[in-house]
Amino acid sequence: MKKTWIIVIVILVVLIGYSVSSYNSMVAQEEEVGTAWSNVENQYQRRSDLIPNLVSTVKGYAAHEKETFDAVVSARAKATQMSVDIDDLTPEKLAAYQRAQGEIGSALGRLLAVTENYPELKANENFQTLQAQLEGTENRISVERRKFNETARKFNTTIRRFPKNIFASMFGFEKRPYFEAEEGSEKAPEVKF
Repeated sequence: MKKTWIIVIVILVVLIGYSVSSYNSMVAQEEEVGTAWSNVENQYQRRSDLIPNLVSTVKGYAAHEKETFDAVVSARAKATQMSVDIDDLTPEKLAAYQRAQGEIGSALGRLLAVTENYPELKANENFQTLQAQLEGTENRISVERRKFNETARKFNTTIRRFPKNIFASMFGFEKRPYFEAEEGSEKAPEVKF
């Protein structure tokens, strides 16, 4: 009889230990996803902070390109107003956030295309520095989005595998969405000379 109780106690200790370990690993991975999301937002904020300087530098050379400037400023305003909390990150909200950020990218592309018409602007040191910073920021955004997807994949895999999926559903851990390629990105851009 005493031996049976010892076996039951050992089994309970092992189950409790596994439960605690599983819960703690899921919490740690969820925090990694939150950190990765913060890094993505930081890089988008860096890009938003560069935009006013870029616009004012270009404005001095191309004052009659008002429509392009307005599009950049409007896209930036829309994107900076949008905030998505990591705890409420649904695929729909991530897609809306991604669309808003895509509008900034598109508007910036048009702004940089306008600069092609102004050789003296392209030679301006301030413009070159800002353009280099913007290119670097776009690369950082890409890297951070990839890291976010990797940490989200790791977390999603953990909470879907048996037996951790039981604990995940008990404690309310939910699958995280991924950044996806924008619509039409599978087509190569048309280059005309």
